[in-house]
Amino acid sequence: MDAFFLSDDLSLALALAGDADLISLDRYNAIDLVVTTKPDRTPVTDADQAVERSIRAGIAAARPTDSILGEEYGTEGDSSRQWIIDPIDGTANFLRGVPIWGTLISLAIDGVPVLGVVSSPALGKRWWAARGHGAWLRENDQPPRQIHVTKISDLADASLSYNSLPGWDEAGRLDQIIALTRQVWRSRAIGEMWSYMLLAEGALDIVGEFDLQPYDMAAVIPIIEEAGGTFTSVDGLDGPWHGSALATNGALHTEVLAIVAAAQ
Repeated sequence: MDAFFLSDDLSLALALAGDADLISLDRYNAIDLVVTTKPDRTPVTDADQAVERSIRAGIAAARPTDSILGEEYGTEGDSSRQWIIDPIDGTANFLRGVPIWGTLISLAIDGVPVLGVVSSPALGKRWWAARGHGAWLRENDQPPRQIHVTKISDLADASLSYNSLPGWDEAGRLDQIIALTRQVWRSRAIGEMWSYMLLAEGALDIVGEFDLQPYDMAAVIPIIEEAGGTFTSVDGLDGPWHGSALATNGALHTEVLAIVAAAQ
């Protein structure tokens, strides 16, 4: 995993995100947006499908031997280098005109996400990171700036985003998340990729949720880690493969894991 080649992969991911933004913004608030329901009862739009097709085509042209895992079109190939795509994270927001949505692109090598791009054109923001290259944010036409998590080490000073109480309830952890909200300074249900990016920027200190797929998490992991934070499942397992996420500024991670642990 040479740094030079990883920087090339990051450049590719950023270019793919730029193309994706043009497609998604063109369909955002479109009166002829086509919305259907997938077998898991989640919505999908023609924009989701068009964005993923564009990203897949770009990867196939530039990295033809790499494999791809995408939300809309599944897995293709079996390379140890796997691109993981969520064409529009926050489809429900997208189709209702809520600007909290974005395209997520990650490259995982041997199952470990090593770069991530999160592009949210309706918010005018794009975040990215690659292993050893730091975490970065560009807002609108401003120059990129490096971002870092907070250094807060006391839960009483921490800000938490729990995404949704029903998700914690369905996972059997409602009592645990309520206990955590009682110990932190502030708690809010900020959803989708934005809560993780706010953590990487230093605006939040703890983010957690359940009922996730690898394409929901893979791109945010390198950004959080390169910003100085820690990302695991709610049970402390590494990577995007375990169905849940707990991200912190690092200093709070062990304490938070203990609070949200499953009842024995």
